[in-house]
Amino acid sequence: MGLTALAAVGLAATLDAAFAEPPSRVHPIALFGRVVGAVEREWTRPRAVGVAVAVVLPLAVAAVAWGVVTGAGVLGGSGGVTPVATAVVAGLALFSLTSLRMLVAVASEVVDAAERDADAARESAIALVGRDTSSLSAAEIRSAAVESAAENLADGLVAPLLAFAIGAQGSVAVGVAAAAWVKGVNTLDSMLGYPDRPVGTASARLDDAVMWVPARVSAVLLAVAAGSPRSLVDARRWVRVPASPNSGWPMATAAAALGVRLEKSGAYTLNSDAALPSLDEARRGVRAVAVAGALAFLLAGAAVAVARVGP
Repeated sequence: MGLTALAAVGLAATLDAAFAEPPSRVHPIALFGRVVGAVEREWTRPRAVGVAVAVVLPLAVAAVAWGVVTGAGVLGGSGGVTPVATAVVAGLALFSLTSLRMLVAVASEVVDAAERDADAARESAIALVGRDTSSLSAAEIRSAAVESAAENLADGLVAPLLAFAIGAQGSVAVGVAAAAWVKGVNTLDSMLGYPDRPVGTASARLDDAVMWVPARVSAVLLAVAAGSPRSLVDARRWVRVPASPNSGWPMATAAAALGVRLEKSGAYTLNSDAALPSLDEARRGVRAVAVAGALAFLLAGAAVAVARVGP
């Protein structure tokens, strides 16, 4: 049944390449985000609530994902097409839990706009970066785009694909549930995991643990995609500069592979002896993210293809 899991990965990759994202009105993560939004308010005991949220919400979204894929297999079994039904529903679910084309498209748009119209680039960058863009120069905008593309490669693609590949060793439904759980944890962190929001402390710590491996796998993929294995060695000098225990790996690897400085004012500077990325260097950085993402899909497919898994 490894072919069923492989078909799910292939369908997710194909849908991502063709459509980038499901429509927002039916996007499961957008719906999950609305639930998380209800938590963003004052609580008498915010840390206790935060622990409950970090435990319950990702498990809930994982349970729903498992139920949908399992139900598709049961219904498909009545028509004798269990593997096909499972592969299609799992592929649709995995498509909604991963993102590559949208990430690359937005990063490319920001990089190109920085050269033509800095104001437009600052506006576009809001959808990509977690910082105030109002005073960024064109070079700083390019730096922000490359940093965010590298970091989001780990969060938005490698982490859920890795979870699927591991979970699918048991069954396709478990693989999708694992990917949904990881995506739930990451979404909680992105919405609540800020120092001024005690309700998000548990989510942030859980995300740190969950992203430890995906961040480092992403760094390897970026080094391969950029044709610069040496960058993994060079990046080790800067991986601990950002406050996050994980984001420094893909970002520092990108800085080393491109030979550029990546910088968030007041927070970190990676490869400080180099210059901020030029237009061509930033474009190369975004292309490396695209290639690394394609490699992630291929490796996930290879991992599940050899597994003897159930539906």
